[in-house]
Amino acid sequence: MTLRIGWLTTGRGEGSRRLYRATRDAIGAGELAAEMAVFFCNRDPGEAAATDELLEEARADGVPVVTRSSVAFRRARSGERSRPGEPLPSWRADYDLAVAEALAAYPFEIGVLAGYMLILTGGFVGRHALLNFPPALPTGPAGTWREVICELIRTRATESGVMMHLAIAEVDAGPVASFCRYPLRDAELLPLWRELEPALDGATDRELEASPLFAAIRRRGLRHEAPLLVATLAAVADGRLRLAGGRRLEGAPLELPAPPPP
Repeated sequence: MTLRIGWLTTGRGEGSRRLYRATRDAIGAGELAAEMAVFFCNRDPGEAAATDELLEEARADGVPVVTRSSVAFRRARSGERSRPGEPLPSWRADYDLAVAEALAAYPFEIGVLAGYMLILTGGFVGRHALLNFPPALPTGPAGTWREVICELIRTRATESGVMMHLAIAEVDAGPVASFCRYPLRDAELLPLWRELEPALDGATDRELEASPLFAAIRRRGLRHEAPLLVATLAAVADGRLRLAGGRRLEGAPLELPAPPPP
């Protein structure tokens, strides 16, 4: 049986393109028994050049493309921007309903949030099984990728990882589907730790983010995302990860092997 995938993205940068290409190529190579049912973007053509390029790539691949500008929707309703730590403004539920209605013509079994920069409302995640990418192991730390890397450095962590979980209304929460881990104290990173160590305890987040160690950890995380996504989708397609009732997982999360170094 062919797994139907719904792709949801804002399409802001190279990371979104890398994830899309990895999944598309795995399907084309017969490594993933799936098809792209729909490619949804919360930007309309003309809003950003990088997004336009990705939209055109999906169209050239023959994937149905649907766009609904969240910015235009908010402005049309004179709505406020979402603020971290605060309840979503009322227009967001209306927007997610409009998106759900637009996607109804393209049914899919599993959705992928690939650089989708909106927090989803409970109504939307209640309709679809959606895989999200927290940039850490199931044990944490939690937060954005910048926050996670700063915490890894401050705590002098020895390993980290990438995981995929089913999205729920709470941010960065939900049942873990899969994860992989990678070391932070190998021959490549140890010299960078030693270089930063004398200034580590008093360093600000901005100073940590400017360090070579921060950049190296970020590269390592990005390198693991696409292989983990493809492996997770393959596990859903072949039944190793089962969706019960269409929107929740059965069984324990899969720990998948990390890809070999480049």
